[in-house]
This record gives sequence, C-alpha cells and structure tokens, in this order.
Amino acid sequence: MSSSAAPSATRGAPYTAETLVNSACRVVDIEAQAIHSLRPRIDTTFVAACRIMLACRGRVVVSGMGKSGHIARKIAATLASTGTPAFFVHPGEASHGDLGMITHDDVLLALSNSGETTELLMILPFIKRQGVPLLAMTGRKQSSLARQSDVHVDVSVPAEACPLGLAPTASTTAALVMGDALAIALLEARGFTAKDFAFSHPAGNLGRRLLLRIEDLMHRDDKVPAVMTQASLAETLVEMSSKGLGMTAIIDAQRQLLGVFTDGDLRRALDDRSVDLRTTHVATLMNPTPKTIPPGKLAAEAARLMENHKIHGLLVVDGSGHLVGALNIHDLLRAGVV
Repeated sequence: MSSSAAPSATRGAPYTAETLVNSACRVVDIEAQAIHSLRPRIDTTFVAACRIMLACRGRVVVSGMGKSGHIARKIAATLASTGTPAFFVHPGEASHGDLGMITHDDVLLALSNSGETTELLMILPFIKRQGVPLLAMTGRKQSSLARQSDVHVDVSVPAEACPLGLAPTASTTAALVMGDALAIALLEARGFTAKDFAFSHPAGNLGRRLLLRIEDLMHRDDKVPAVMTQASLAETLVEMSSKGLGMTAIIDAQRQLLGVFTDGDLRRALDDRSVDLRTTHVATLMNPTPKTIPPGKLAAEAARLMENHKIHGLLVVDGSGHLVGALNIHDLLRAGVV
C-alpha cells in the first residue's frame, strides 16, 4: 500500500461511547465559552461598524478565504435576507477580475482569523483607492488586516475546540455569531419587518404564510355556500353538500350575513328528535354570531383564528358585513399556510 494512502479508521487510541460523548461535550463547552467571550466586545466598535453599514449607499461586500470564506458567505446571505443588501466575493477571484463588482458606494467586510490572509491583503490597495470603508473581523487586533481597517471587530477566542489547535472551530463559530449580531442589529435599526422578510422569501413556506391574503384563497360568487333565512334545513343540507365547505352562510336579500350553519350544528339538530328536516327553517338553528374575517387580512390570521376557536371554516365579509367569500382549513393546507 502506498504511504500516501488514507489512514485506517481504527488508527489511534481505542475509543468508547464515553470517550466520544466526552469529546463532543468538550467541543460544546469550548465553543459556548467562545461565544460568551464576545459579549464584552459589543461596544462602541460594534456600533461604529453598524453605522458604517447603515450609511452604505451600495452593498456590503463580504469576503474571506477557506473556512472564513464559508462563514462570510453565510453572513452575506443573512444580511441580504434581513434588509442589508449584501453579497459574497471570493478574495482569490477578486484579484482576477471580480474586484469590478465592488464600487465606491459599497462597504467591505473582510473575515480572517489570523488577519494575515494573503488574498485579502492583496486587494486592500484597490479598496483604499476606491475609498471603500473596510470592516475587518479577525482574531488578532495587531494583524495587518486589523491595522488597515476602518473598524476592527474582535472575534478572538480563548481556544479552538480542535485538540490539535489546527482546524478552525470555535473561531468560526465566534465569527458566525458576530455576523448574526451585526445582521440583527441592522435589521432592528432599519425597522425591518416580517412582511419585508417575506418579500425576499416568496417561494418558501414563510413567504406563503406572510404574503397570502384571504382574498387570494377564498371561494367566491356561486362557490360560496349561502341560503336565505326562510330556507328549510333540507334545502340547507343540499347547499352545504354541493359546496363542500362543511358550512353555509345565512344571509338576507342584500347578502348581509345573519349567521352560519355548520356540520356541528347539523349533528346537534339530528340528535334533537323534535327537529323536522323538511319544515324547520335553518334560521332557528343557525349560530347568529359566526366567526368572520375581512378579505384583506393575511391567510396566517385565518389559520390563527381557526386554531384559537377550534373551528374549520370562516366566512369572509366586507366592511359592511356583506358576505363576499368563504374558506376552510383545507384551503389553508393546500396553500401551505398551515
């Protein structure tokens, strides 16, 4: 076998379930300590970094090599999705043409634990000539990158979780947490809302929950189950069966909503032997105070209303109390709202 072959999986000291658990717990403890050590550094320097990004007229360009590059990509994605326009630039590619992506209106956030990453240092002269503010996130205050930055954010850690002290572990965790702290501080400073967040995530479940409105889902016109007050219980059952929503609205000649009759009301009526399906008017059995919702409300609000009141359908009314639509829990399920 070649001497360059991969080492055997059994190489090294014997291990047990206990040693594996102890190793994992040690990593968690070390990384938790690294995060805790960041707390005192949320200071005037952190505020200065936030202010520079808030004043940015372009985008926050995030860059880093290796493991720092992976963290930089995630920070850029988090910034972009929380109201701070941002993108990632690979520092190695930057010096081969991608520097053209950075304009004088942008801000550069550079990540390097050592602060001596050659690829990042090579692009600094261009950044300085462009007048682009430089924010550095490093583990060494006296590093080249830290000294040349406009604002240095200290993400040094007491120790790496790797017992060899080689693989970036606690240091990348600290950088990631600090990036999240920046993104959320900026989000709150901008007054960024859940609705704003949904507009940048329209294809996901979150977007559906936050953007879909009742009027986008509700049944309309002749698909809305509705009968007049003089309708018999038998006529009401035909209407409910044909529309398939498990309920029907009770309205007057102007479509003013007067009440609702549901599957539950039907079961209770059938249990009452004094009720004649052919002659009893639905108005005598309806619920005169149905739960309703306006068409402009978010579908998520309908889901919450149904859950709170343990019901499976809602009637949709306009501002004057006229019936304009209906929907049930299955409509919300199909839309991915619940």
